[in-house]
Amino acid sequence: MSTLTTTDTAAVRALFEANSRAWGDTEAFTRTFTEDADYVTFFGGRMAGRNGIADGHRGLFEGVLKGSRLYAEIDDLAFLGPDTALVHSRGAVLKGKRTKPSARAMSVQTYVMTRGADGRWLIRAFQNTRHRPRVEAFSNWLADRFGPGRK
Repeated sequence: MSTLTTTDTAAVRALFEANSRAWGDTEAFTRTFTEDADYVTFFGGRMAGRNGIADGHRGLFEGVLKGSRLYAEIDDLAFLGPDTALVHSRGAVLKGKRTKPSARAMSVQTYVMTRGADGRWLIRAFQNTRHRPRVEAFSNWLADRFGPGRK
């Protein structure tokens, strides 16, 4: 087992940034994932493996998302073990001259990143969920109103 260092944190952050910068380039984007990665889209579609992720993005990058960029910001980074990191972020696809996403375009994203035997960090799993502030507020209200300890 290896010891976690600030180098590990920097490596995970660098992978996150590399993934965002690679958006639009199918080969570069998919190289940030493990061969057996899982990718879940904001509408619930699932892409399995690096090849599945490539197949799922190639047409988008050459079509409707051509020229788009990613807005991505880490909210939280935690190590679950010496070779596994959990990253929660906010992100959205930017088109045209936009530099910031609209609230409607924002997603909450979860990454599971793993360090391979070669010491390289890659994305093993990705989940993208469209952020819906009203649904979140209603869900929180329900939990407060009807959760444990409430009558």
